[in-house]
Amino acid sequence: MRFYRPFFLLRLLFPNALFRLRTRDKLLCLTFDDGPDPVTTPLILDILETHGVKAAFFCSGKLAEEHPELMSLIKSKGHIIGNHGYHHLDGWKTISRIYLRNFSISAAFTSTTLLRPPYGRIRPFQYRELAEKYRIVFWDLMPCDFDKKITGAKVLDILKEKVRPGSIIVLHDTVCSSVLSFLNEFIDYALTAGYGFVTLPVSGKE
Repeated sequence: MRFYRPFFLLRLLFPNALFRLRTRDKLLCLTFDDGPDPVTTPLILDILETHGVKAAFFCSGKLAEEHPELMSLIKSKGHIIGNHGYHHLDGWKTISRIYLRNFSISAAFTSTTLLRPPYGRIRPFQYRELAEKYRIVFWDLMPCDFDKKITGAKVLDILKEKVRPGSIIVLHDTVCSSVLSFLNEFIDYALTAGYGFVTLPVSGKE
């Protein structure tokens, strides 16, 4: 059985983290993890630009260092950059000293203000340490576009069924994702349904 929303206990453990926009309006926030990627990033940016949508890209520090031209392109289009770690480490399985340093190294190439823990797996001590420097962002909806067993059409159906006002949506900026097969259609659907798209709040309790 798949869970497309975070476990409720995470919200209790990390009450100051951002899971969903605090709004009753039909507003959504698109976020993209694991890039930048030379193949997918420019195409995602083109789709977003066609619709006038701004998003947040939680980037790998290693890939950001390797592709500074893509990082500049993302920023030039008015999108927000977040820190996803230099390497894609699992906080549950990684020594805290190494885990924290992973984000510190990545910050030079990504962001010093916004952070998303890979897999959403982070221990309370790690969270407390990172929350002193970063706004930590989880998500409200992850439709598993990274899973090759799920078609893009199925991902689109999940999004249509489960999206709600304030949803922070996680998609993936990699060639392993089906994102390019449904992103344009999803944005069309959401706009037709009366939703608007906003970027992440960098600070505050929104």
